[in-house]
Amino acid sequence: MSRSSEAAAMKRKRPDSSTQGLVDAELVVLNVVKSKKNLGIWVADVKKEANIAPALVDKCLTSLVKKNLIKKVPTIQNKAKKHYMAVEYEPSEELTGGAWYSEGKLDKEFITVLRETCLKVIGMMKVATVEGIHDFLKKRKVVECCTSQQVGEILNSMVLDDAIIEVKSTGLGEYHSIPIGYVCYRIAVGDASGPKTIGPMASIPCGACPRISVCTPDGIISPKTCVYYTKWLNIEF
Repeated sequence: MSRSSEAAAMKRKRPDSSTQGLVDAELVVLNVVKSKKNLGIWVADVKKEANIAPALVDKCLTSLVKKNLIKKVPTIQNKAKKHYMAVEYEPSEELTGGAWYSEGKLDKEFITVLRETCLKVIGMMKVATVEGIHDFLKKRKVVECCTSQQVGEILNSMVLDDAIIEVKSTGLGEYHSIPIGYVCYRIAVGDASGPKTIGPMASIPCGACPRISVCTPDGIISPKTCVYYTKWLNIEF
């Protein structure tokens, strides 16, 4: 055998350095946890699949966590259960609940802030798309760590709450900058007896403005240049 072939064979036989020093029981437990990838595994299931003494499994799990080979992960299904995962994987949304959860808990504060901000942005733009709102938030860094998918989910929930309405662009008037047929959103209004804003929009200055009929996004009279609206929006342009 040539030296290069012999070196290659030795390299193939070389054990994983991360598992060196582990006892047989730890290797069994580690392989069980790794096999579940980003779904992880509940400690009771580890004990079933490892087929070794339950007390020994507990010791192995504790040891593997200390050696930074596995980690505990929170789950929204049952927070009391001890769930383990190999350190090289990130928990799936099935476990964490996705972006709306933080450390296994629903992030109500983030949801509230995003809802209120989206409502204000739609009020400023009059008509807005998911992409338009997301770009606005991203450029001005109004809400950190926010994706267009999250904006879309928030807007859908607001439609269900009758805070905004979903419409399709006609390509005319206020919709001139949005392609025809594109889904967009605008503030919900009351009946013919007069405009009636909902929730946080009740205090918007536009409702009492005598020039509202000639106010357009890019006109001389515009939300972008309105001192009163900027103050209400509380966002620096």
